[in-house]
Amino acid sequence: MAGQGPACEGCCGQPPAISYPMERLDPETFSYEFQNLDFAYGRKDTYLCFQVKREQHSSPEPSDCGVLKNQEASHAEICFLTWFHAEKLSPHEHYDVTWFLSWSPCAICAKKVAIFLRNHENVRLSIFVSRIYMFQKPEVQQALRDLNCLGVKLDAMCFDEFKYCWENFVHNQGKPFMCWENVHRNSQSMSRELNEILRNTMSPLSEQTFNYQFGNQRRVKEPQGRRKTYLCYKLKLLNETLDKGYFMEKKKNHAEICFINKISKLDLDPNQSYEITCYTTWSPCPDCAGKLAALVEGCPQLRLRIFASRLHFHWRWQYQEGLRCLQKINIPVLVMKEPEFAYCWDNFADNQGRRFRPWDKLTQYSNCAERRLEKILQINTMAVFSEQSSEQSQVLNALANAIKHLSLDAHRPRD
Repeated sequence: MAGQGPACEGCCGQPPAISYPMERLDPETFSYEFQNLDFAYGRKDTYLCFQVKREQHSSPEPSDCGVLKNQEASHAEICFLTWFHAEKLSPHEHYDVTWFLSWSPCAICAKKVAIFLRNHENVRLSIFVSRIYMFQKPEVQQALRDLNCLGVKLDAMCFDEFKYCWENFVHNQGKPFMCWENVHRNSQSMSRELNEILRNTMSPLSEQTFNYQFGNQRRVKEPQGRRKTYLCYKLKLLNETLDKGYFMEKKKNHAEICFINKISKLDLDPNQSYEITCYTTWSPCPDCAGKLAALVEGCPQLRLRIFASRLHFHWRWQYQEGLRCLQKINIPVLVMKEPEFAYCWDNFADNQGRRFRPWDKLTQYSNCAERRLEKILQINTMAVFSEQSSEQSQVLNALANAIKHLSLDAHRPRD
């Protein structure tokens, strides 16, 4: 989809000058800018129709509704926040704000909106979008999820919202709203895409689930054991975290496959270098190891490393081969130790502000698993060394035979 342009400098730096809203749009501008096309070429501006309801008023006043658009220095969302903060906001009121946007917020605008909402708990925001801006980019997806986590209602505009905007924010001259072609189908498509982005907003792991599933003890007392795999991940570009979350094993897919499917859908820049760290309750099975290797080989801009709490079927040759396969293509598989458990506790568990408390013999179990993993990986090193030694022996034997033949030829009588 087309977007507002690559840069968002207008969202940074000093607060912009106040841009006062216009009352209504002309019909042609509304129909063109709010059309919910799959590929909206040429629509580089964002239009924001807003409505502000206050707790002390049953309905918004005329001055509490309007339309804003991008300015040279700011996107429409920042224009609204600047105007609203200067002209309307009071600490003694509660506000219910609704936005109807032609484009969903960019990553930087979404972050600024999130900061504004954290600082003003008396403001509640609902956002309806006609189109999703740069939805393939992980930083945009994460910014939308952050807004969702703050309680912002995010949804795609459907026929009712377009009709409401036509009646309340457009100089319609009394004409009824005539929807464009495929408005319903496109709304459903946008809604599915937005729900897919927000669906990855997962509630933190409970303390009991984290300690039970990530515990590195050899055995547990529960009869069914820890058969499911949990995978927590962090995607970084330089020093910035672009995306993080976790997956758990489902009936048809291991957690690693869910992770691969997620990363494959991201629109990663081939000219950038990304780093992904995974923390798993079990080391990958042979099939998942092969697919993780294929993911990295198909995306050379990715650097992947894996920390495992426990080794899965480490005594089986094919599982060992899977780990050695990852090592061959520079995907390190390491054993989780206390710092890794503490990181997962801080970032993926419902810790309620408490520090990580190691369980009994955590370090002992980690060291034991690490020694076992080193032996598995050393087999591959020894095999390579043995292969190299065999090749060297063959070369030496060939040289010895050549020297022997030369020596015999030197002692033969000449004709």
